[in-house]
Formats: sequence, structure tokens, C-alpha cells
Amino acid sequence: MQQRKRPLSPHLQVYHLPLTAVVSVTHRMTGVLLTAGLLLFVVSLAMIQCGASSFNAMQAFIQLPLVELALWLMIYALFFHLCHGIRHLFWDAGEGYDKLLMNYYIILELFGSVALTGLSFLFVRMGG
Repeated sequence: MQQRKRPLSPHLQVYHLPLTAVVSVTHRMTGVLLTAGLLLFVVSLAMIQCGASSFNAMQAFIQLPLVELALWLMIYALFFHLCHGIRHLFWDAGEGYDKLLMNYYIILELFGSVALTGLSFLFVRMGG
């Protein structure tokens, strides 16, 4: 039996998503990360309510380097989600559909989310 040569679907190594699609997927991933962060926040509040020993245990847990990194990633996710949501408000108003303008807004939201995270980090480190 002779096998016919059929075209293969493009693989992710061949097909590159446009920047808007990458940011859209990232926006969804940050939403999931924020949900996990909210669950951690609720558990933290419950631990605080349980008394001083639970509060101290939670504080020690939060100060672990990997947990602290995860918290800062959640803070970045919050600011990225916020900045992307603002871009959606522009779209709701009918603005920003030009391809060059879309990419410009993406750069602005990426810069804004990194800048807001950096400012938050400095605020915390300075004892704000």
C-alpha cells in the first residue's frame, strides 16, 4: 500500500504567534496565577485569625526565598493584568486597533507592569 505524502501542520517551532496573541495568552495565565494568589491570601488571613503561633508560622513561610519570589511574581501578574485590562478599556472605546498602535500599547503595558512591580519592590524594601 502506497502512503500519500500529506502536508504536516506547522509546529510551534515554525509558526510564530503575533505579539498580541502572546500577550493575550499571558493575560489569561496571569489571571490563573492571581486566583492562586488569592487562595494563598485567604489562607494567610485564616492563619492570622488562629493566633500568634499560626501568624508566626505563616510569616516564616512567606519569608522563604522561593515563596517570596512567588509572591513577587504574583505582584507582577497583578500589575500586568491591570495594565492589560486598561488596554482592553481602550479597545472597548474603539481605540487602538491599528497594528502598530497595538504593538505600541503592548510595549507600554509591559514597561508599565515591570515599572509598577519595581516601584512596589523599592517601597517594600525601603520600609514603606
